[in-house]
Amino acid sequence: MSDRQANTIYEAIGGETALRRLVEAFYPKVQAHPLLGPIFPADIRPVMEKQFLFLSQFFGGPPLYSDQYGHPMMRARHLPFPVTPKRAEAWLGCMAEALREIGLDEPLREVMLERLSGPAHHFVNTPDE
Repeated sequence: MSDRQANTIYEAIGGETALRRLVEAFYPKVQAHPLLGPIFPADIRPVMEKQFLFLSQFFGGPPLYSDQYGHPMMRARHLPFPVTPKRAEAWLGCMAEALREIGLDEPLREVMLERLSGPAHHFVNTPDE
C-alpha cells in the first residue's frame, strides 16, 4: 500500500489478497462450529466465493457481488436458513478468530466486527431454542 492513508476498510486491510485470506481462514471455523456447520453445504467453495465478492463490496472495494448477482438483499437471501441469535454470535465469533488469525491489528478488527455485527443480527429469523 502507498504512503497515503487508506480510504476504505478494503484498502486498509490490503484489498483482494487480504480479503481472500480472511475468507479462507473463516470458513473452516464455520464448518467446524456445531451451530453453524450443519446449515452450510458440504461444498463450501461457492459460498466462500460469494462471501469474498460480498465482503469486497461491503468493505468499500469494487462492487463485485452486485456486478455478478445484482443487489445483495442479504436478509432475503438468508431467510431459507434458520439464523438464530446464537448462530449470529457464533458467526461473529468465527469471524473474530479469522481476523486474528490473518494478523490484522486490533483497531481494524474491531471496526470490521462492529460493521459486521449489524447485518449478522439483522439476518436473525428464528428464535433460539
